[in-house]
Amino acid sequence: MEQLTGQDASFLYTETPRSPMHIGAIAIYDPSELEGGVQRFKSVLGFIEDRLHLAKTFRRKLVSVPFSLDHPYWIEDRDFDIEFHLRHIRLPEPGDWRQLCIQAARLHARPLDLTKPLWEFTIIEGLDAVPGLPKGCYALISKIHHACIDGVSGSDIVEAIHSLEPYPPRPEPPEQPWHGEKEPNLLELMTRAQINNMTQPFRFAEVMAKAMPAMGRFNRGLAERKFSINADIPRTRFSGVVSSHRVVEGRSFELAKIKEIKNLVDGATVNDAVLTIVGGALRKYLLSKKELPVSTMVAMAPISVRATEGKHALGNQVAAMTVRLGTDIEDSRQRLAHVHDASMSSKEMTNAVGAKLMTDFSQFIPSTTAALATRLYTEFAMAENVSQAFNCVVTNVPGPQFPLYMAGARLVTQFGLGPIFDGLGIIFPVYSYGGQITISFNSCRKMVPDPDVFAAFIQETYDELLAHSQTQTQTQTQTQTQTQTQTTTSEEA
Repeated sequence: MEQLTGQDASFLYTETPRSPMHIGAIAIYDPSELEGGVQRFKSVLGFIEDRLHLAKTFRRKLVSVPFSLDHPYWIEDRDFDIEFHLRHIRLPEPGDWRQLCIQAARLHARPLDLTKPLWEFTIIEGLDAVPGLPKGCYALISKIHHACIDGVSGSDIVEAIHSLEPYPPRPEPPEQPWHGEKEPNLLELMTRAQINNMTQPFRFAEVMAKAMPAMGRFNRGLAERKFSINADIPRTRFSGVVSSHRVVEGRSFELAKIKEIKNLVDGATVNDAVLTIVGGALRKYLLSKKELPVSTMVAMAPISVRATEGKHALGNQVAAMTVRLGTDIEDSRQRLAHVHDASMSSKEMTNAVGAKLMTDFSQFIPSTTAALATRLYTEFAMAENVSQAFNCVVTNVPGPQFPLYMAGARLVTQFGLGPIFDGLGIIFPVYSYGGQITISFNSCRKMVPDPDVFAAFIQETYDELLAHSQTQTQTQTQTQTQTQTQTTTSEEA
């Protein structure tokens, strides 16, 4: 039995019927190299079943403490049944990209069953008309509760259900046969809660001792103008109460081209380029609705604080930084420079405080307070009036640049899925894999009734930045050629 951290438990407290708090992906596979070119559901089921012991998330379920007096616990589910968690459907003809996005949005909108291990995989067959994909591809839609994993620990799930070759040897069985756990009784849970609540002030004192030097560094950084606080966060159509309906869309780009784009500004990163594309798409979309705010929108970007030795640990170990997206800047190249400066400023502030310290404070919010605050926030629609710390989330999950396989089928690409909730009605999961980078978005259907239009704006912004990059490259090439010609002429003279 293992207790959830305060940060992990916060995703359970935040969950409502309109805002399920799971993350996941749309992973697309090409079965053309399989014998007969067809993947069997039974083969996928057996492949995953052989690997259940490689990730803790698969067979753990929640046990809640009565009256929310303490954070819940994980136990091994004695009644685990893989066939409950792995489902199978097929798209009607023609099986195009829009149909897949609609089906993924429907699946993503449904909460997970909190009485069972918190994950579901759905195989979707019939992708016969998706541009750029071979006919006969299928998708795996994954849903894993955010209380279980963050972006880094989620890579353990990807690692567990994939191999580096189409038909690898079966993984080594666990050293000890797996057994479920008996659920703890009421007395045991109440006793543990009492002990934890008695010792919490001592743990809080330790964190406060670490926080005092950090606050000094923070104040010095503000005084020296190494960074600033985002004070004027505008309200947009994504700031209100979300519905229970979702939209999912995205676009895929060559990672090499994104690297060319980031070279437009000295020192800029791939993440800066992605944030610039997101900012441009938001600007274009809100302009089309005549709703573009005067001040720039701000994104929250999660930062992993997971130590190397904690790579396979369950749960969340993330802090966050906020970045101004430059939605008030029309020129995309100038926006990239703005985003780069904003990112550097935000990193300075994060380094001053310490990313790990930010997460430590989340452990000391009382469970009853957290649960009650969430209920009040949603029931009274407080998102309509409460000021915001940021407008959206952009989460970048780096993946391997070599091929992966599941049950013999090659993973072609994957698009991210993430949660939204009141006050934060859009999220941009970003995945990189196999020389490609995908920028997807998940939102509420009433906030983005036309997801194909928003996706087109992502593509349009990328095209603008790439054109700037190509122009810069041509100019540099011409300058180098002229310099070489002048040098040669001078030498001949």
